[in-house]
Amino acid sequence: MRVIIFLLVLSLSACGFHLRGHNLQGNSFPFGSLYLKSAGATPFIADLRNSLELYKIKLSPTAVEADLTLDIVSEGTDKQILALSGAGQVLEYQLRYRVSLRAYDKQMQDWVPADEIQLQRTLAYDASQILAKEQEEALIFRDMRSDAVQQVLRRLSRAKPRPDPAAQLEAAEKAESTVKSVPASKSGTTK
Repeated sequence: MRVIIFLLVLSLSACGFHLRGHNLQGNSFPFGSLYLKSAGATPFIADLRNSLELYKIKLSPTAVEADLTLDIVSEGTDKQILALSGAGQVLEYQLRYRVSLRAYDKQMQDWVPADEIQLQRTLAYDASQILAKEQEEALIFRDMRSDAVQQVLRRLSRAKPRPDPAAQLEAAEKAESTVKSVPASKSGTTK
């Protein structure tokens, strides 16, 4: 029996299987340290902080000491009625989770421009199972929070300095003027 379990574990590890959030190989971030700026301590911020530490990103206590500042501008949840029965009782809710963020360096140059992560799920509701549905709602919000943390990490792993649009326009105009000043070569042969 031990041999079968050992072979099963060996085959799973050989195929690249890993638990979610535990694949640290090949994930490098283009910055050394990060300052996490937020309005307050929320479960999302705690989960994000834990995940950043898991990926061995140095969290700086101030923005001055960090290579990059991740500003969590806002975070919110919303619950709306999606369907009603003929008797006017709720049948389904739509649950929404939203996180607004931006990442920039010491020179205030955007690495991740202002963006919003929006997630939504549907919750079937049954008034005869109120306690169970409240627990299911909390579980769905926790799952959406975890998904949002993973999306933030993916965006940070692909982050890079974004050039200023005015500087891009200036560089394009300079390149265009250089092309116009180069004389065109004559084609054809002379005899």
